[in-house]
Amino acid sequence: MAASAAPAKQSLMQKILNGIERVGNKVPHPVLMFLYLMIGVIILSHILYLANVSVTEEIAVPLPVEVAPNFYEDSAYPSEGLTLTPSEPQYEIQQTTIAARSLLTTEGIRFIFTSFLPNFAGFSVVAVVFVAMMGAGVAEEAGLMGALIRKLVAVSPRGMLSFIIIFVGVLSSVATDAGYLILVPLGAAAFLSVKKHPLLGLAAAYGGTGAIFAVNLLIAPLDAMLTEVTNEAIGLAGGQPITVLSNFFFSVASAIIISIIAALITDRIVAPRLGEYVPEGGVDTSEEAEVPAGEGRGLRFAGIATLAFAGLIVLLTAPEGAPLRHPVTGEILGATPFMDSLIFIITMLFLVAGVAYGIGAKTITSSNDVIKAVTKTFSSLAGLVFMLLMISQFIAYFNYSNMPSIIAVVLAEMLEQSGLGALPLMIGMILVIMLLDIIIPGSLPKWAIFAPIFVPLFIRLGVTPQTVLAAYRVGDSPMNVVTPLMVYLPFMITVAQRYQKDAGIGTIIALMLPYTLIIAVAWIILFIIWFVLNIPLGPGYPVAG
Repeated sequence: MAASAAPAKQSLMQKILNGIERVGNKVPHPVLMFLYLMIGVIILSHILYLANVSVTEEIAVPLPVEVAPNFYEDSAYPSEGLTLTPSEPQYEIQQTTIAARSLLTTEGIRFIFTSFLPNFAGFSVVAVVFVAMMGAGVAEEAGLMGALIRKLVAVSPRGMLSFIIIFVGVLSSVATDAGYLILVPLGAAAFLSVKKHPLLGLAAAYGGTGAIFAVNLLIAPLDAMLTEVTNEAIGLAGGQPITVLSNFFFSVASAIIISIIAALITDRIVAPRLGEYVPEGGVDTSEEAEVPAGEGRGLRFAGIATLAFAGLIVLLTAPEGAPLRHPVTGEILGATPFMDSLIFIITMLFLVAGVAYGIGAKTITSSNDVIKAVTKTFSSLAGLVFMLLMISQFIAYFNYSNMPSIIAVVLAEMLEQSGLGALPLMIGMILVIMLLDIIIPGSLPKWAIFAPIFVPLFIRLGVTPQTVLAAYRVGDSPMNVVTPLMVYLPFMITVAQRYQKDAGIGTIIALMLPYTLIIAVAWIILFIIWFVLNIPLGPGYPVAG
């Protein structure tokens, strides 16, 4: 590796991972790789179409959202466009025939030509990247990020740094994408500041954020959506619906235990393979930098600004009828304006704190400095945006062909017809979900296919729906960090290339493969122990009915 001094003696595992990295980095540039994949999908979709490939299955589909115009008084013109009727996400089970669709038919070719711009415009990751990085970019240019890293390192025991970064990554799933965009660069810089390899910090942050995504200490928006789909599947068997607390105990235990295991992977397996970090210029920049003048004053200003901003959010959230509460139920957590606003809130928090720090530390002297910081951040994302353009087209073509759904249904039916007992069947389901995560990384789309098949099946076998949902959580996350279809993989490569210019897809996959393999095995073992000991999965939710 260009930026590392290789250890004197490598274990067999290290040699295998180094080989994976070399092979992986020889694949074409990610832009070309996804171009070739698009061509392959187009050709394969036509072959499957000519073979009349199709499947019929009951699948959870979202119900249409009621939309009503919001008119000015005494006017026929809408005042603010369309207003969505507030509601929790709703799903229903429908029998659906899914047939392979060709991208080489008249309709398919029309889709290719007419959807190119909508595919990219509707690819929400692009907007999330720009919005999230705006605040983080200003904070970094002002010097706040460096100051926070120094404080984090100062208060964290050196041996606990990996666990802290990973555990914060696990908690960040409440804010969905914020962990990928903010914590991963911070983790790399934090490890560099303590003379550890920055890619080790990247791996820890990415592992916590991606490979342990489906569990948390808090109730996340994903919990509400997975529960709703589960309840629709329960209706097929006439069972009682569950709540978002049905997996709470299992989720909390998994978040803590798997974070500890991920920290051990970081320190015992990944760190020895990376070795000592030596920058490509040959100068070790990991030496402790002198604390900039004005840092203390800047941090005080940032702290005051953060408290003031937090107070504003409390005022917008806490009172009855506050704008960020659910307009119907009054809830704060779940599918609410507050949870939907987390990315924006975090961005504004970093922006406000960054500007305040810059004023206090005198690294920002005018509004032009703030604009320059945002412009510099956005310009550094140009290569990433180009990759996301190609990824958005591939995902759109892949989904149009219906191949992901067909593959998922076929594998699920094979597993259902295997005749295995309850526990072996659940382990088989976990493994199939992990396999499918390579082509369908999203948590909700996979569960919409699997829930109507497996929830009624396991109910007939005497297994409760909350247990099936817990098994799904185990299978949903570990593969996230090694699948090429993870939408944030290009961003991981971009961060890695700051420290190792020749980093590529192979670098990231080799870096993250130990997390995937070990976390998958450990999590399955944890689930088996939980199942055998019949430990409640949540308050009032036993493993067996």
